[in-house]
Amino acid sequence: MNRLPFSAALTALALGTAACGPETNRLTPVSNPSIYSVNQPVVQTTNYVFDLSSAGAGLPASEQGRLADWFEGLDLRYGDRVYVQDAGYYGAARDDVASVVGNFGLLLSDGAPVTAGPVAPGAVRVIVTRASASVPGCPIWEDPLVGAPEQTSTNFGCATNSNLAGMIADPNDLVRGQTSRGDRDFVTGTKPVRGYRDRQPTGAK
Repeated sequence: MNRLPFSAALTALALGTAACGPETNRLTPVSNPSIYSVNQPVVQTTNYVFDLSSAGAGLPASEQGRLADWFEGLDLRYGDRVYVQDAGYYGAARDDVASVVGNFGLLLSDGAPVTAGPVAPGAVRVIVTRASASVPGCPIWEDPLVGAPEQTSTNFGCATNSNLAGMIADPNDLVRGQTSRGDRDFVTGTKPVRGYRDRQPTGAK
């Protein structure tokens, strides 16, 4: 069985999606008489693509090892979306990919984004979509001179929203927040609170 060439082709999708927020009504950092923060986080996504060989009965152990090494190289983490796209052998190969993904604490996502080039017959294409958030242009120090009309500083919102973009675990939540799946597990929901309350104070010893 011939291996497919390593195709860690990353497709930078310039999906500059504004991370929610109302219309700015043509406000700009230099012309903003309101208290609305024009400097908002922007979310961009990048697709990483990896093709694997499949014999139709799943992924060989060697291909599963290559996939795990690729995930480690990408530093696969929470917030990443992992998809499977193949040319016909969807069942067993998908299960094998899901098993490898599960070792990184993630689940496969349904569907798959559009990527460049067709999937070769008998091949399995794994796609990792990673989102990043930032506030373009910040900091901004272009405040008018004394005597200009009263307005919000051009740098208003840069610090808060840049920190938010840097700390959020899943930047996709800035575009669309988490939705309930209907499984209300009260034990899981109260576990962080219980752990916080039962923890010994740091100065106890």
